[in-house]
Amino acid sequence: MAGVERRTLLAFLLRLADDHLILGHRLSEWCGHAPMLEEDLAMPNMALDLIGQARALYQYAAEVEGKGRTEDDFAYLRREREYTNCMMVERPNGDFAHTILRQLYFAAFMEPMWKGMLASSDEHLAGIAAKAVKEVAYHLRHAGEWVIRLGDGTEESAWRMREAVASLAPYVEELFETDEVTREIAAGGVASDPPSTRPAFDAILRPIFAEAGLEQVDVAHPKTGGRKGIHAEAMGFLLADLQFMQRAYPGMVW
Repeated sequence: MAGVERRTLLAFLLRLADDHLILGHRLSEWCGHAPMLEEDLAMPNMALDLIGQARALYQYAAEVEGKGRTEDDFAYLRREREYTNCMMVERPNGDFAHTILRQLYFAAFMEPMWKGMLASSDEHLAGIAAKAVKEVAYHLRHAGEWVIRLGDGTEESAWRMREAVASLAPYVEELFETDEVTREIAAGGVASDPPSTRPAFDAILRPIFAEAGLEQVDVAHPKTGGRKGIHAEAMGFLLADLQFMQRAYPGMVW
């Protein structure tokens, strides 16, 4: 199975799927609340892209696990500690500057990851990447343009972007953590080990930050733990909202 153990591939797929589901849910919270009509359309559409990617990954995870679970079981019927998304994606939306910078960070992380998976030894994952890489390119362009627009805008918008950078800086390093799962996945040719994508991530951010008049913030003690199921308080509230219908009405389908 793609040159890696089944349990390793499953763990990797669930990490990716959880990242996309949780961030997709966060973006969906902007529907009807965005600062302008254009964004009231753009934010939910990006959320749909992310949730669509999560669905494809959960479906494949269910096939890999082979225990009869479905994408809905993975998305709606796990406990908080069973989710292995990075902590950045579960962060509350905050203001628009915070949301759009979070989107830029995640898209800048995922673009080289998806591009690497185009040549994955796992044909199923390569197929998912072929669609996802087109979507993440739009997310990256959209978020990057807004970061520049706000950072190089009014005194108020520039201040809010600087605050967003300071707020999210502690969560960046977790994106590039490596462990037994990522190393085995990389050795099997399934996907890149996250640390190897850091130069591409930095190369994406550097010109955007320069044009926006922003500087990266050094963090002595990064926030971490999401890949091990350790989350901040906000995650519990997010799951209570996300899982309400499925838990209130078990077995309900669309």
